[in-house]
Amino acid sequence: MYPEYLVAPMRKELTDVGFEELKTPEEVDAAIKQEGTVFVVVNSVCGCAAANARPAAIAAVKHEKHPDKTVTVFAGMEKDAVDKARSYMLPYPPSSPAMALFKDGKLVHMIERHQIEGRPAQMIADNLVAAFDEYC
Repeated sequence: MYPEYLVAPMRKELTDVGFEELKTPEEVDAAIKQEGTVFVVVNSVCGCAAANARPAAIAAVKHEKHPDKTVTVFAGMEKDAVDKARSYMLPYPPSSPAMALFKDGKLVHMIERHQIEGRPAQMIADNLVAAFDEYC
């Protein structure tokens, strides 16, 4: 677990643009199981989250076609909520940061850490926008 003062600005980056923070397994279940599209960001303190993942997610959700709901869980903080979110992302192994798009409770698109590291935010956002265009 990280000190809250350390992660608060990282949480705020996403919540300031409308992402709902999920802190319990029950909140994760309720969000992912709903009808429509749900975009889940597994937030992280790592450098690639700051330089690539969060900026990419923020840019992508501004696209004309976007998910019905945008949510986030924070790796290294609310362990049970993160574990529950990751259970919906199987068979992909746990990674953070990570991003997943669900449609009617089913995983339809996944971006893992290895697809985030070393890639510019715009490239990741373009990947997400293509998924949003297809599924949203």
